[in-house]
Amino acid sequence: MYKIVKKKVLNPTVMLMDIDAPFIAKKAEPGQFIILRVDEEGERIPLTIADFDREKGTVTIIFQIVGKTTKALSGLEEGDFLQDFVGPLGVASHVDGLKKVAVVGGGVGSAIAYPIAKKLHNMGADVDVIVGFRNKDLVILEDEFKAASTRMFMMTDDGSYGEKGLVTNALENLIKEGNEYDEVIAIGPLIMMKFVCEVTKKYNVKTVVSMNPIMIDGTGMCGGCRLTVGGKVKFACVDGPDFDGHEVDFDEAMSRASMYKDFEKHAYEEQCNLMKKGEQ
Repeated sequence: MYKIVKKKVLNPTVMLMDIDAPFIAKKAEPGQFIILRVDEEGERIPLTIADFDREKGTVTIIFQIVGKTTKALSGLEEGDFLQDFVGPLGVASHVDGLKKVAVVGGGVGSAIAYPIAKKLHNMGADVDVIVGFRNKDLVILEDEFKAASTRMFMMTDDGSYGEKGLVTNALENLIKEGNEYDEVIAIGPLIMMKFVCEVTKKYNVKTVVSMNPIMIDGTGMCGGCRLTVGGKVKFACVDGPDFDGHEVDFDEAMSRASMYKDFEKHAYEEQCNLMKKGEQ
């Protein structure tokens, strides 16, 4: 059993939790993920490690309420326990030797971008962070990104905060200004990462993306996280989740991801109804 030692609401649909998991915190690195179960009857879901504190022995997860399990998870409070919390899984992000990097985060994917930006910044790299959200109410981790970057650029679709526009607009402007990045790291919705890669490909800038599709067992056995990279089949849970963005077949990945939307919506609605009955 793994104790929830901190719970914080970041925006109406996104929450942060610190979990007491000293053995995972001891080995965790940016880019890796955990798999958890809320209770004995719960499904296994993957969540990328958003941060960790080796001294306190805690691992931070940030999740968006989109389905049955994340709805159930959001109902837990500080002092409650998770049934399972397994990790760290996946290959850690490769950051050695990087001197100047642009880290691009979109929506809740910014939570995954944060630990990478933090590590690069602590290594002494020049880190430009670009984060994008639909509107001001959905912004998360602003102060944390400011502390983990050389420069931070906030973008919103409606212009309600920061600069109006897409993260790709800000990224292309920075490249045109003469910023020569060793690497661009993009993490967010598949469509966002696809268009980031289209921009960077024009300027021949190496780009790494974090692929976080449906994962079930975390070992590659189930095939749920299968994707095509450079014409070859890869499994995000064991080969990634980081891949060369210019080689990822995003159209295939988006098609596979859309297969689960109706199921998630149905499971979420069932969970909401169950919670409402419990309150009566």
